[in-house]
Amino acid sequence: MRVILASASPRRRELLSLLGIPFEVIVPSIDETHLEGEHPPEFCARLSREKALAVAQDRSDCLVIAADTVVVIGEAILGKPQDEDQACAYLRTLRARVHEVYTGYTVACLRQDRITTKVVRTTVHFCDMSDEEIAWYVATGEPMDKAGAYALQGHGAAFIDRIDGSHTNVIGLPLSDLHSDLKTFDIKLKTL
Repeated sequence: MRVILASASPRRRELLSLLGIPFEVIVPSIDETHLEGEHPPEFCARLSREKALAVAQDRSDCLVIAADTVVVIGEAILGKPQDEDQACAYLRTLRARVHEVYTGYTVACLRQDRITTKVVRTTVHFCDMSDEEIAWYVATGEPMDKAGAYALQGHGAAFIDRIDGSHTNVIGLPLSDLHSDLKTFDIKLKTL
């Protein structure tokens, strides 16, 4: 069965490739507007499902994987920063605090009439960052295309005290959970 990753994220491509499963990438086009009153886990679950179905509708014989990750502090969702000022503001909000990262993912095979959507939560404990450290980190450019304006797998790791839960979830795809679901679709690990 062909496997399609419905995502533009290079980090999700890297993570999925760790399973050795051959896949292709098709980037869906959906409206990613947060709905009023929608809680963060519901939001990322809905987006992952809409992304998967947008790609699967014309490829019913394929298995489609889609995901959406949000960084949440309190009830505020911190998406990808629009500019360096917003990246700095996000990091000032996160420093010396604990926040949640939710990834909703969907695995869909319409030929089998099966759609699985799950949400995985990870708690991230940020170190206290000085304004100089924030300016340095933003100047690296790394925060600019990351939800919450940081990357656990990059320079941002220097500012993470600890995480409780899946570290790959924070990067954008909870591999352990996804692997368990893929087995139910008879998708197995392959030799690299």
